[in-house]
Amino acid sequence: MSAETPASREVPKENRFKVWRQTRPFWAGLFTLLGGVPIAYLPYGDMRLGNITLAMKTTAGSSALIIGTLLITLGLMMWFQPAVRVFAGVATIVLGLVSIPVSNFGGLGVGFLLSLIGGGMSIAWAPAPPVEEAVDTEDEAGQEAPAEAGAVLTAGLPEQRGPEHYATDKTFDANGGRNSAG
Repeated sequence: MSAETPASREVPKENRFKVWRQTRPFWAGLFTLLGGVPIAYLPYGDMRLGNITLAMKTTAGSSALIIGTLLITLGLMMWFQPAVRVFAGVATIVLGLVSIPVSNFGGLGVGFLLSLIGGGMSIAWAPAPPVEEAVDTEDEAGQEAPAEAGAVLTAGLPEQRGPEHYATDKTFDANGGRNSAG
C-alpha cells in the first residue's frame, strides 16, 4: 500500500474490483502488459503451416525478452504502485521505441503500439480528488440561519472599525488582497 492510497472504506463485494480499478491507471497497465507479450514472444516463437515451420528468431532475441519482461513489469507496477505512474509511462514509451529495431519491428507493430498507448495513458492519468465527507458539528446546529440569502455570518470575527478609519491603497481587506476603496 502506498502513501497515496486512500483509506479503505466499506465497499460492497460486487464493487471492490471497480473501486480498485478506478484508483489506479488500470487501462494503461493492461495495454502495457499486452504490449510486452508480443515483443517478448515473437523472437522465440515459430508457426507451423503443415510441414513448413516459419521461425522468426533473431540475433537480438535476448534483448527482446528483456524488453518484453520489463514492459510486463511496468504494467504491473502501474497497477500496484500508482504513485510511480509517470516514471512507468515514460519508461514504457522508451522501451516501446527501442523494441522497433530489437524485436521484429516491436512485435510486428502490435506490441509497439500497445506499449505506446499504455505509456501515454499512464502519463496522462491523474488520481481523482479525495471525497470530503460531510461533518456534522453540534456547535453549528444551535445557530440560526441568516435572515436573507446574501447575509454573511460574522460570528468570531473582530468588530469592524468605525468611519474614522479610511482605506488607502496600502490597506488590505479581510481576504488578503488589496482593498479597492480609497
